[in-house]
Amino acid sequence: MPELTVAAGLARGLVELAVSKGADRAALLERAAITAADLQDQDNRIPFARYVALMRAGKALTADPALALHYGELNDLSEISVVGLIGNASGTMIEAFAQLARYGRLVVEVDGPSPRLQVRWRGAEAWLVDTRENPNDFPELTESTFARLICGPRGFGVTQLVKAVRVTHPAPAYRDEYERIYGAPVTFDADENAMLVDPVWFNHRVQLQPRYAFGVLSEHADALLRSLQESKSMRGRVESLLMPVLHTGEAAMAQVAGQLGVSRQTLFRKLKAEGTTFERVLDALRHRLAVHYLKGRKVSVNETAYLVGFSDPAAFSRAFKRWTGVSPRDFRQSG
Repeated sequence: MPELTVAAGLARGLVELAVSKGADRAALLERAAITAADLQDQDNRIPFARYVALMRAGKALTADPALALHYGELNDLSEISVVGLIGNASGTMIEAFAQLARYGRLVVEVDGPSPRLQVRWRGAEAWLVDTRENPNDFPELTESTFARLICGPRGFGVTQLVKAVRVTHPAPAYRDEYERIYGAPVTFDADENAMLVDPVWFNHRVQLQPRYAFGVLSEHADALLRSLQESKSMRGRVESLLMPVLHTGEAAMAQVAGQLGVSRQTLFRKLKAEGTTFERVLDALRHRLAVHYLKGRKVSVNETAYLVGFSDPAAFSRAFKRWTGVSPRDFRQSG
């Protein structure tokens, strides 16, 4: 099963909060097996398990057992993800909820139905339900998600979004922090994770950014969503394993199959089912990266050949001309 991930921006925001509360940055990253480079691009992906480790390390190093609640309270989604910016560019609150449902996986992937957050009407009551599976394995995600959903809208005039909150995990020692932050009564050991939303706010105007920004941001989010989906395919998983070894020239199918924990024959069948082959994936990856390097004009043609796995510059030139119809030198100069 493909590994679940979170946006690096989500992890970076948590690191910054924990450090501001006294945690040692190096120790925090070491405990979570995350590097500073992992967090440079907020659209990068971090394994979900490492985010869990980061949260647990943050709680320990700050001596703040309610760190997840405080993270959701203090950190606006627009500071850590394009999803938050899209919400701010939405016309109304109900539209912002719809965009969160559409793009939520860009922030954090979870097991369970999609979308994870769903508005369910029960008579005249509107409940926002978190449908993820096994929520009590990591209740901190429930804490921070609900805190962010409740506190974030206060920035554009929503005085109190929810009337009641239900969570499936037991009450912690810091239960008073729940009602302070959520501003509503909380039921613990419930049969679902859900918030009773006051529908009076659904048509509340948001649009903190020009409407034009909505389209631009949505295009970016759609591209990220496609990339995330592709990473779950066998082709995407093969590409992710080829990337760090491409320059060595040792991009062998048997080696990649071993890293994936499947036989060479199984890998062949899975790629065939996706309409491709290992050789085509490798060739397309080399093509894409070569174009990227040469467009950047920060490396030479020979260095590009090395980076994409060609020991012979002449062989690289022939391949590049097959890909693009021009020589790599001409392509670099035209860029």
